Amino acid sequence: MGKEYKMIDLSKLKRYSLKSRKSLVRKEQFAVLLDEEGMMEDFFASLPDVLAVRTLKTLARRIADAAKEGRGVLVMFGAHVLKCGLAPVLLGMAEKEMVSAFATNGASAVHDIEIAVAGRTSEDVGEAIEDGSFGMSEETARLFAEAAEAGVEGGLGYALGKLLSDKPNASLSLFAQAYRLKTPVTVHCAIGTDIVHMHPELNPAALGEATHKDFRKFCSVVADLEGGVVLNIGSAVVMPEVFLKALSVSRNITGKPVSFTAANLDIIHHYRPTQNILLRPKGEPFELIGHHEINLPLLYSAVLLAMRGRLK
Repeated sequence: MGKEYKMIDLSKLKRYSLKSRKSLVRKEQFAVLLDEEGMMEDFFASLPDVLAVRTLKTLARRIADAAKEGRGVLVMFGAHVLKCGLAPVLLGMAEKEMVSAFATNGASAVHDIEIAVAGRTSEDVGEAIEDGSFGMSEETARLFAEAAEAGVEGGLGYALGKLLSDKPNASLSLFAQAYRLKTPVTVHCAIGTDIVHMHPELNPAALGEATHKDFRKFCSVVADLEGGVVLNIGSAVVMPEVFLKALSVSRNITGKPVSFTAANLDIIHHYRPTQNILLRPKGEPFELIGHHEINLPLLYSAVLLAMRGRLK
């Protein structure tokens, strides 16, 4: 006979305060946006007009044109982008109206909660997994569970933004500031992939409904991409898969988008972004391979110059 297993009792978990945990990334390390446009203008003018430089400048002009003409610019990203201290850059894009919507995975929500609450994130997984303390931050789990419950009404991303708006480091929270700017952020969760799914407070039914509402909202965002731009930054699996399904839904119902620019930015080539972002959707493809903490600030500066007609 097979062995019978019972569900583990999550209320027996030993947890700790986020503020006491060793974290690998602190707010003091985050990116700072440059205002010295002349310096950046000269820098871009000095670069050779070949290969990745040409790709970067062309993509920047596509984003700038779409933003100025009110066409959709969707930025999808993985959690590593926030762990690299790049929330200020993404928020700069929203502040300058370069972006019409953000979309991300559940891990980004985890890091954004920790940044908003404690100004730090990214635990040492290799060290913490040895004694089972990995992922046991009580505040992170509690706030995510609260957002999942609230998200049954308006979606998980919206609920997170509202919930984090009064936290000590809300100015660095992508969700809180996007909520302030009324820039949509959708969160696409796969159950079991994130530390917050381990905790007893989480209502999985509420989470499923909240993230599904975000998927339906995301389908509307994708339907608005005709003549626009979609960026996939550092998501190797979840966002490319979600995007392809949303594209099928939007084309099935609205017939759009047909023509758009699709770009993938990551540190290495991956199968799903190549297929689901660059090839299968039949948009015009662009790819920039390199570290997010270098390429994303460069792209932001290039778009800003392009919007002002100063990208040489």
